[in-house]
Amino acid sequence: MTAPVLKSRVEQALGGIVNPRLGGDVIASGMVRDLSVDAQGAVSFTFVLTRDDPGSLARQVRKAVEGVPGVSGVKMSIVDAAATAGGGGGGAGPAARPRAAQAPAVPAPPTPDEMPMLGKVLAISSGKGGVGKSTVSANLAAALARDGHRVGLMDADIYGPNIPRMFGANTKPEVQGGKIQPLEAHGVKLMSLGFIVERDAPAIWRGPIIMKIITQFVRDVAWGELDYFLVDLPPGTGDAQLSLTQIVRLHGALIVTTPQEMAVGDSLRGAKMFERVGVGIVGIVENMSYFVCPHCNERSEVFLAGGGSRLAAELGVPLLAQIPLQAGMPDLADRGEPIVVSQPDSPAGVALRELARTVVTRTAGLAAALPISGAPAPR
Repeated sequence: MTAPVLKSRVEQALGGIVNPRLGGDVIASGMVRDLSVDAQGAVSFTFVLTRDDPGSLARQVRKAVEGVPGVSGVKMSIVDAAATAGGGGGGAGPAARPRAAQAPAVPAPPTPDEMPMLGKVLAISSGKGGVGKSTVSANLAAALARDGHRVGLMDADIYGPNIPRMFGANTKPEVQGGKIQPLEAHGVKLMSLGFIVERDAPAIWRGPIIMKIITQFVRDVAWGELDYFLVDLPPGTGDAQLSLTQIVRLHGALIVTTPQEMAVGDSLRGAKMFERVGVGIVGIVENMSYFVCPHCNERSEVFLAGGGSRLAAELGVPLLAQIPLQAGMPDLADRGEPIVVSQPDSPAGVALRELARTVVTRTAGLAAALPISGAPAPR
């Protein structure tokens, strides 16, 4: 097949993808620019997005091009329409005449790698601190390992690395053959900045340093062959989250919230960030959902009820679990004993073990997110 014929077929495939904001296909809307096809079937083009376009549109475009018979590879560069000449109006129109002097283009971020040895790569995130995200991460990892899965847990919460304490692991990892050897506790392979820096050392770092740390934890640690690779992210939507999506192709993200609206609103922003960079949301975990009295077994709603359900409904994803408050659980965490290991039949232990089984079911058919070689448009 000649390059012109293949290019025509690619354009035809792209013509079937409609931008819901504009109501037209991505070709007619001027969102695809500089489309070229070489003799080997490699396709390259620039895709113009605005901040109002869904991030999933880029995944649809890449998948459509990759599905055209004869295409051997796809290189897609994503640019923000507001940053391109003539793109200030919010639509993706034809480029204006070049200006007399332009700043040098910012290089695109690295394309994330698919690392099949890591198994299902899942980010665990929250919009704000204090919702028990690390507790959920630690117990989910331990519960998966307890069920016989090979699990790695990377503590990417560089500002508050609590995973070492929650697993009772505090020795410095060894380096063998140029690879950092992860520590292991409760059947889970672990890596955290807490293993490397002193306990009282503040993390006063900017984006490039954070990117380097996360890159090293993913690529330079001897994780071996895993079934699940969980990443405990810091709260919010900052450098660590974006760095992770640029380093490894994620299979999905779990969003942890508490029932009250203040936490739900922040968690919604965190979920939208993942959607913006093309990572699907596996579901919502509502922590501290209720309290069961250990004496009379009466259930009490400590916070405003239903926040996790409302968030799940707004995002169109399932509510994976409701984890109860439980007396003594913080003490167990401080002693390095995940409750799914030390008290597996307690209300919180049962809920977290059920969460692990639900995650296995929900992620069984997930493929890694298609790489998007471009940063999301700033809001």
